Amino acid sequence: MAETFETLTAVDALARFGEGSLSPETLIDDCLARITRDNPKVNAFTCVNEVEARRLAAESAQRWQAGTPLGPLDGIPVTIKDLTLTKDLPTRLGSTTTPPDGPWEVDAPISRHLRNAGAIMIGKTTSPEFGWKGVTDNPLHGITRNPWNIQLTPGGSSGGAGAAAALNLGMLHQGSDAGGSIRIPCSFTGTFGIKPTFGWVPQWPASTMSTLSHLGPMTRTAADSALMLSVIAQPDVRDGYSGNPLGPDWLTPPPVDLRGWRIAFSADFGYVEVAPDIAQRVEEAVAHLEALGATVDRIDPGFSDPLKTFNTLWFSGATQALEKLNEQQQAALDPGFLDIARRGQDVSLSAYLAARRERSELTAQMAAFHQRYDLLVTPTMPIAPFAAGHNVPPGERYKDWMDWTPFSYPFNLTQQPAASLPCGLDNQGLPVGLHLVAGKYQDLKILHAAQLLERYLPPLTPPVIA
Repeated sequence: MAETFETLTAVDALARFGEGSLSPETLIDDCLARITRDNPKVNAFTCVNEVEARRLAAESAQRWQAGTPLGPLDGIPVTIKDLTLTKDLPTRLGSTTTPPDGPWEVDAPISRHLRNAGAIMIGKTTSPEFGWKGVTDNPLHGITRNPWNIQLTPGGSSGGAGAAAALNLGMLHQGSDAGGSIRIPCSFTGTFGIKPTFGWVPQWPASTMSTLSHLGPMTRTAADSALMLSVIAQPDVRDGYSGNPLGPDWLTPPPVDLRGWRIAFSADFGYVEVAPDIAQRVEEAVAHLEALGATVDRIDPGFSDPLKTFNTLWFSGATQALEKLNEQQQAALDPGFLDIARRGQDVSLSAYLAARRERSELTAQMAAFHQRYDLLVTPTMPIAPFAAGHNVPPGERYKDWMDWTPFSYPFNLTQQPAASLPCGLDNQGLPVGLHLVAGKYQDLKILHAAQLLERYLPPLTPPVIA
């Protein structure tokens, strides 16, 4: 029986390349075969780069045989979100308003860094139109589905990357997160993803959501995300918003335990209703933090829901995309995106500046909070994945996607690092995410705590699609 690689990590694949027990050609062939089998069921990819991937895998195999790998990711299959520019691969933003024939002549910084490291781009992953919401469907490519149950959403906006990561269709996946778009799908698909501190991973062109948007990795393990960050968290002169461009040594191994760490656990921020079975899984994960030696205080971060502040900035950003489209193009948009963009047109300059001030105040408040606490831990999502093709769970409880993602968007306002780590299954057998938040530039604390927790938490094997 041929060997398959549904659970192989990038870290282990590189080790096997080095010892000669695995060839990049074998790995790419297996990955492409499983994409052919599984992608029709989940619709995670907008395009698959099959011919080029096989050519690059053959070249990578020759380099490994000669002991001269191109870079730290030579031969590793990666995916790029449809919002991110890739040379010779279409970037359509999930929208029929984008030109179908390109030209696709340039790499965004993250794409260029991955190529330079030897990574093999096997395809582009789906996003809602312009990445506007917390689920993944769009007028151009249709509905992306959750491999744990294809009737359900994988979340969004990096839903294609989440579904691909859950099935190990590629090992390193690029997501973007302006309000939870890495962490939401990671929670819903049982994968790990981190929104790093703003500025470490360069962006160009700038997001319409401006400094709310972070780029980061989505993988099956925290170690693979650290590996990916070691490549993509490099400066690029095209990024006009770069913050602290010189990051840590992302591959620094975690400590043996968490003794001396002080962790704040907030089960609900004091105002969020969380499903009981999700709350139970999160409580069980927090107990492992205590077993690792951390002091855990049950305390809320102390802010009221910043939804109005976030929406003011989010709707204003959506308006920028709308202003570039003519009347016919606007009529072809996802109706939900058109609605929030038009709501953004009603935001006054005074309201926008007030939101900027409120954002600064929240950022300062959380900076002070993390003087006392190494991490803030919460659920990633208060609800389970719901029916695909809906922006909110069916019913009358929620109006907008932001209403069911209360744990994620506050930390886009503050630009802190935040990650979702799978911590078990709920009573329906669906993944639950543990949300880890650190102070600015303290991303390693998240990565290290996650790597230690992975040793205690029940491993989630890739789902078998019915």
